[in-house]
Amino acid sequence: MKTSTRQANGITIVDCSGRITLGEGSVILKDVVRELLSKGQKHILLNLGNVNYIDSSGIGELVSAFTTVRNEGGDLKLLNLTKKVNDLLQITKLSTVFDVKDDEAGAIKSFNADAA
Repeated sequence: MKTSTRQANGITIVDCSGRITLGEGSVILKDVVRELLSKGQKHILLNLGNVNYIDSSGIGELVSAFTTVRNEGGDLKLLNLTKKVNDLLQITKLSTVFDVKDDEAGAIKSFNADAA
C-alpha cells in the first residue's frame, strides 16, 4: 500500500492506494495515522478510492485508527470507497461506525460542520 497526504481547509486527506492487508499495508496505515496525530492533525479523511483490496486485518486497522483518532479528540472519515470495500463494510456492519463520503468537497465541509 502507498499513501500520500495533503491538506484542505485544515483537514488532512490521506490518499491510499493498493492493498490494506495483514503486514505491510495495515502497518503503513497505522504509522500514517499516528504520525498525523503526533503533529496535532486530528481531522483525517482517508481516501480509499484506489484501494483495490482490504482483508480482515485491514478492516481491523481501520477500526483501530478510528478509535485512536477519536480518543485523541479527533475525527476520521472515509472517502471514495470501492464497491468491494463498501460491501465489506456493509457485511461487517461497520458502515454504521464510519462516516463514509463519496464527494471530497462534501466530506471536507462535513468536518467543518461537525466542529461548529
